[in-house]
Amino acid sequence: MRLLACACAFAVALPGLSQDRSDSLAVAGLRGLDVPFFQGNEVHLLPSGKEFFDDLFRQLEQAERYIHIEFYKFYNDSIGNATLDLLRRKVRQGVEVKVLIDGFGNHRPTDSFTKEDLERLRAEGILMHEFSPFAFPYIHRAYHRDHRKIITIDGHTAYIGGMNIADYYLHGKPEVGDWLDMHIRMHGPCVAEYERLFAEMWHKVTGERMNAADYAGPDRSTDKILMGVVARKPGRESGLMRKAYAEAIDAARHNVRIVNAYPLLTRTVRRALYRALKRGVKVEIMLSANNDQQLTPDITAIQMKKLMDRGADIFYFEGGFHHAKVMMVDDMYCTVGSANLDARSLMFDYEINAFMFDKGVTDRLYDVYAFDKRSRCTLLTPENFKQHFTLRQRVRGRTLWFLKAVL
Repeated sequence: MRLLACACAFAVALPGLSQDRSDSLAVAGLRGLDVPFFQGNEVHLLPSGKEFFDDLFRQLEQAERYIHIEFYKFYNDSIGNATLDLLRRKVRQGVEVKVLIDGFGNHRPTDSFTKEDLERLRAEGILMHEFSPFAFPYIHRAYHRDHRKIITIDGHTAYIGGMNIADYYLHGKPEVGDWLDMHIRMHGPCVAEYERLFAEMWHKVTGERMNAADYAGPDRSTDKILMGVVARKPGRESGLMRKAYAEAIDAARHNVRIVNAYPLLTRTVRRALYRALKRGVKVEIMLSANNDQQLTPDITAIQMKKLMDRGADIFYFEGGFHHAKVMMVDDMYCTVGSANLDARSLMFDYEINAFMFDKGVTDRLYDVYAFDKRSRCTLLTPENFKQHFTLRQRVRGRTLWFLKAVL
């Protein structure tokens, strides 16, 4: 990548990072993309729906000033109603509660919030609004969706990751089985950036400006983790997420490990992985054998075979549906967030990822990955590729891959 040529110039200013290490090169590359960095953060991994909701409810119960929630999907189901009941209690205690949900993500035959539901919630003090409500025939509204999953509490706590608020994160879905994902809770200077991003979207949706000074909070971090916050937005920052992934991969010297639900790789990320393989970097990708999208597995199969043929290890997760969006590089840095590695996330939607430059966090993330790889995955090989994918699937995948490439 072009930014790697000037990486050392940026790395000089980074305390604790050697110029010749891949993490310093990746930080320099991200800084070259104007990604904001924050030193002194604390991160807690939440690798299951139960851990996420248990942790979240404990933190929400302790809120004293405000709770801000921005989610792609917020289901009107049992876990959604339990969340709303808790939020009602906090409103009665004088806590400000603002909630943004995506209009398309809320456009479902069942378990969605109607206009009447939203009006009733607002009357109760839960200020819930839809980003870009989806209504026929305004198909253009489907182009740019708010796919982020952000929660900020009292200026000292933030959550981001891949989970929505829905029952299936606890109980799975009949068609795919258990639903796995990854969220993180954070404390430290990074929280102000997530709050700023929420305020920006709140203004976009409601027209109301939020005074940042009103939402500052105490720093409760007990750690020193360096974090870059990559927030993709349509328009000026439309290419930011895919470039950030490419910079992180291009800095790799030893290994790149990816878990992603929909790795319909864009050209930028795909070529970065090809370059890594050519340099002798060990590349591993974990994706689900089961998928909630009908045609996605056929297209990804073609891409995964191309990567396998170039030396990558491809692992198909057999223990349900793995919805996480995770990457680990050189056992030194990692990213967790909302972005899938497909064109929808990397070229159209609002997304948010944390890039964390800390061996401890990366090691903990790897432990989760290694358990899944060891106990619930099948390695793709040239011998079993045709067993996993029928001739019809392969033809369909190649056709769709061709159309994707030329359109």
